[in-house]
Amino acid sequence: MGFDKAKPLTVSHWLNTNSPISLEQLHGRVVLIEAFQMLCPGCVSHALPQAMRVRKSFRETDVMVIGLHSVFEHHAAQGAETALKAFLHEYRISFPVAIDAQPEDGGPPITMAAYGMRGTPTTLLIDRQGFVRKHSFGQVDDLVLGAEIMALMKEDTQPQASDRIEAGEKDAATVAAPCHRKRVSVDKTVRT
Repeated sequence: MGFDKAKPLTVSHWLNTNSPISLEQLHGRVVLIEAFQMLCPGCVSHALPQAMRVRKSFRETDVMVIGLHSVFEHHAAQGAETALKAFLHEYRISFPVAIDAQPEDGGPPITMAAYGMRGTPTTLLIDRQGFVRKHSFGQVDDLVLGAEIMALMKEDTQPQASDRIEAGEKDAATVAAPCHRKRVSVDKTVRT
């Protein structure tokens, strides 16, 4: 099984950056995208603080952290850009944040749908060649994420299908997702 090329981010607006960011311009860097909502308890308590720790732990020239505000519920409460700006200020979130574009038909946000996200928080980890190496819904352990980022930083070749394992094959992970526990696939990025 190979890896999928990262899809472009379809956003209505960017915050915490002077200009829009494209994944193409980040080629050569590891990219962490954290999809979140302001009213998502798992996002506020774990995913966003974790993304902030990643931002502080790695140079931006090596690892780019991007927030993706993907509102798929409670639009009136959290869909306004002014509310998001206040949220980012209060929580001292300084990394770039993209506001996921809403489709005209009222379905899920465009980037969220393109990546097949099931909800928030969702963590995407993209390697230096632009391939999605991790797509995880729910909480991700700090040590695991740090090890995965370091392994991707050290890679200098295109990933091989043998670098991926499915949960259950080796050290299966059960990830706590909002409101339920679900078994998910785990991307192996540390070579054994």
